[in-house]
Amino acid sequence: MSDDRRFMGRALGLGDAARGLSAPNPNVGCVIVSQAGEIVGQGATARGGRPHAEAFALQDAGKRASGATLYVTLEPCAHSSPRGPACTDLILAAKPVRCVIALEDPDPRTAGRGIRRLRDAGIEVKVGIGRQAAKRSLAGWLTRLRLGRPRITLKLALSIDGKIALPSGESKWITGEDARRDVHFERAQADMILVGRGTYLADAPRLDVRLPGIDDRSPRRALLTRGEAVEGWEILHSPQDVHRLHDVNDLLVEGGSATASAFLAADLVDRILIYRAPIIVGEGKSSFGYVGLDSIADAHNRWALVGEQRLGVDRLEVYERVRDG
Repeated sequence: MSDDRRFMGRALGLGDAARGLSAPNPNVGCVIVSQAGEIVGQGATARGGRPHAEAFALQDAGKRASGATLYVTLEPCAHSSPRGPACTDLILAAKPVRCVIALEDPDPRTAGRGIRRLRDAGIEVKVGIGRQAAKRSLAGWLTRLRLGRPRITLKLALSIDGKIALPSGESKWITGEDARRDVHFERAQADMILVGRGTYLADAPRLDVRLPGIDDRSPRRALLTRGEAVEGWEILHSPQDVHRLHDVNDLLVEGGSATASAFLAADLVDRILIYRAPIIVGEGKSSFGYVGLDSIADAHNRWALVGEQRLGVDRLEVYERVRDG
């Protein structure tokens, strides 16, 4: 069991590294381990979703996959696709003796068929090692499958008193370098970043990733506006337009106040990142306007604090929307 968890942890790390790159497909990781306990193949879903992680790992392992154990963060696909063969077929041809799968595939095109086919072929299949970690890793794709839209993360940089800018609109920089570096890491894991027209006009944001080694992972840029198209930017006329983003797993909303309020009022935010700086602004621009609540009672039990982290002098608070199911 300890070896299974260790090798699945490696597969999960590979899948995490593919987040923000694999859409419209899930960011899966796969590791192949010989009977001697040696990693002989590994891979993650490629940019744009193909090849799948299993195809990469099997190609890496070659003939060494025969008799080995395959660790994968999501059940191998079992449905046909014009983009390539089903991973279940590739695995059956490679003849491993065992497959360890973190999470069953909720996609109705596979939904257990891959596991059944592997077992019917005499391959031992163990399901559930690393399930919760896989759910977190694949949260964007799972949200799109369940709700028909990307997982939406709202990022805010706030003062102690909840302000995002001075009355003049100046907001550069509320937080320090460590917090800003973390924001760039979050950008690298998103498929798309969105701001409102006001932020675009006031700040001319680049919304790119400026971290050494991953500066090639800048996401697509989107603008929430009722105005004209802007070259290099995709346009959403309302928050509800996220339901047409069928090739986006993770959407990061970076500002400003009106845009944040609009997404919250539409109950489209799944995750909030608050980078809180140890400063008091006093009179200034508030983080939110009206968010669709008319009583304090309605505000309770909607958000759960799921993580906290110190980033230099600042503190990151991570909240997730509490939803039924």
